[in-house]
This record gives sequence, structure tokens and C-alpha cells, in this order.
Amino acid sequence: MNIQRISDLPALPQRPENSHKGTFGKVLVIAGSSGMSGAACLAGTGALRSGAGLVFLAIPETIQSIVATVNPCYLTIPLTLDQDAQLTAESESQLLDQIPSFDAVAIGPGCGQQKWFRKLTLKLFAEVEQTLIVDADALNALARSDKPLPTAAGPRILTPHPGEFSRLINKPISKIEAQRETLAITFAKEQGVILVLKGAHTVITDGTRLAINPTGNSGMATGGSGDVLTGILTALVGQGMQAFEAAQLAAYIHGFAGDLAAAEMSEIAMIASDLPEFLPEAWLQLIEE
Repeated sequence: MNIQRISDLPALPQRPENSHKGTFGKVLVIAGSSGMSGAACLAGTGALRSGAGLVFLAIPETIQSIVATVNPCYLTIPLTLDQDAQLTAESESQLLDQIPSFDAVAIGPGCGQQKWFRKLTLKLFAEVEQTLIVDADALNALARSDKPLPTAAGPRILTPHPGEFSRLINKPISKIEAQRETLAITFAKEQGVILVLKGAHTVITDGTRLAINPTGNSGMATGGSGDVLTGILTALVGQGMQAFEAAQLAAYIHGFAGDLAAAEMSEIAMIASDLPEFLPEAWLQLIEE
């Protein structure tokens, strides 16, 4: 297997002086459900702290007031569910009508496994022409489908942790941990996706290129850390980065923020909401290198 190993980080997105919020991307994260509003908040804040010009969160209307209160800088798109907890046809139509206007789309953090969400995931995976970041419950939706992954209309970045990857390829976690690089490369090449296999030394591959992330620590092994990564990644894609390069840079800066947080508050005490707070310093240090 002829694999190109990548160690140098890609260039950061340009920030021209003569610019406006539209210059830096309009991005959408479909996230959250009852009891999991935090996932949407973390993803949205990660995107805001990573340079996106406009960040939208599509969330069930039942948690809109919670999510909107956490940060005034992102916008929310309420999704209306009927009495059977299914997405209404009108709400789905309105969401689908808006998607072409975004520069990058992510789906999955904290969404749960309702039937409507699984159906929406498969539809967007197949039809969205922009880069689509697939995380968390959207990965589980793909894994639960009894059909192969749909042919995608645009680039796809999948960001599983070992448990989610286990469900995607139907292999035990122990085997995945023993063959992280090989299994990740094979899956990415066969499916035509960029795979970000999370964990210690996150693996980023498109099936022909491979990068191993050097940053991060055990303090990041806590609920919500992956949601922040999804936000960072969506913001970078929205600013025009290619999918592989955006995935490599997102993993690096996410881990770097975690390392800065651990240095100040310990790996034991870290929580996921600390990561966006340390992203400014991480970006600043990377810019100055």
C-alpha cells in the first residue's frame, strides 16, 4: 500500500484585510436533542472560535432557548417535531431549502437516533454537494443502515471514535486499536471519504495520504470534546480549506487547545467546554510560529 505520510501542517486560512463576515464562510451544524443541548453549544462555539464568519445551528425547537442563551454569536434554525417526535414535513423542507446557501455542513452531535434523524442523515450524505462533516449520532445512523454508504454528491469527512468506527466496519474495538492506521486507510479508500479516527494519536487519512496528530492528552477523553472538534472542522472547511487539510489542522488545533488547558488546570480537571476557551491562545501561538 503506497501511502504518503504527511507531517507538515497545512497553511492557515487567509484573513484578508478587505473582508467581511461572508468572506470567512457561512456554516451549518445540525445538532442537539432533548437532554443533549450541550453538544450543539460546544460545536457552535468551536466553529465561532475557529474563524467562521457565520455559524448556524439547526436544533429542535424544544431546546432552542437553551442553546441560544449559551452564546449570542451563533444563529439558530428551529426544527419542529410533531407529537410523535418526528420532524415535520414543513420543517424538513425549510431546512433542505437553506442547505445550498452554506459553505460547509456538519451533522450529528447530540442528535439522538430518532427515525427522522437517521433518514435525514442518509439523505444529506447522498445529496449535499458541499463538504459534509459526519459525526456522533450521524455516524451511528450510517452504521445502522442495512445498505452500503450512499454515493455522495460531495466530499465527506467522517469523525468516529473507536466505538463508532467499530459499528461502521463491524469489527471489535480491540482489533481497531491494534490496526488503527491500516483499517482507517482501507475504509477511507474503499468509501471515498476522509476519515478522522479519534483517540490518542488521531489518524487522518483519505486512503492515499496519512497524518497522525501529535497533540492532545487524556484530559480530552470527556463527553463533548468531539463536538468541539466538529465545530472547528466545519469552520475550517467553510473558510475554503480542502477536506483533508482541514481535518488535519482541526485535529491539531483541537489537541493543542487541550494541551494548553491541561497545562493550566490539569488533565484530571479538564472538561470539554474548556477547549473553546483555550482555542484563542492555540491559534495565536500557531499564527506566530
